[in-house]
Amino acid sequence: MSVSKKLRDTPWFRRSSGALLYRYLLLVRRTNEFVIDPPNAYERFGADMPVIVTMWHGQHFLAPFIRRPQDRAKALVSFHRDAEINAVAAERLGVHTIRGSGDHERRFDRKGGVKAFIAMRDALAEGWNVMLTADVPKVSRVAGLGIIKLARVSGRPIYPIGIGTSRRKILNNWDRSVVNLPFGRGAIAFGEPILVARDADDAAMEVARRQVEDGLNAITARAFAVADRTDERG
Repeated sequence: MSVSKKLRDTPWFRRSSGALLYRYLLLVRRTNEFVIDPPNAYERFGADMPVIVTMWHGQHFLAPFIRRPQDRAKALVSFHRDAEINAVAAERLGVHTIRGSGDHERRFDRKGGVKAFIAMRDALAEGWNVMLTADVPKVSRVAGLGIIKLARVSGRPIYPIGIGTSRRKILNNWDRSVVNLPFGRGAIAFGEPILVARDADDAAMEVARRQVEDGLNAITARAFAVADRTDERG
């Protein structure tokens, strides 16, 4: 193992990298002029709390800024080394974390998936909003059933949300991660809430899964369109 690899595996490196990511995300937030779409989105969003907030993997870096100062939120973060960096940044931005994996993973039970699912269910019951990506590595832009199951057992609505900035770089990786850049315009776009009945059968679950998938595709595109159009007007 190389020295650089050993360094990346140390808790110190992950904490330091998380602190740097936190500062960078603050820079992006403070130097982009954000609009909310629709403008009254937080009225309905706030009335429905606690809610399940979801976005696509790779579009999630600015997700902590969905939370207003008065909102309590917990985010699902995997045990992967890179995810530890995200967890440090999220905690510094006021979002508590729940550690575990998503439902596409082969070793779901052994990687904290069941424990994390229970923790998310309990958090919603206690009045916390829960944030998680709908797709799970490495199946990009395909909503898993995990979030649908969470909505069913908790009775809480799913809110698809897109966050876009006019200045960005799209990476050529499995989830097409977006690196949001400073000094532009941004948009936080809210989709229509999706409810899953507690007695939903497999067919109804699949309908809801497709609603989440279609809703996220539409609202993600909407966020970038609004950010780009706002930037043109500026």
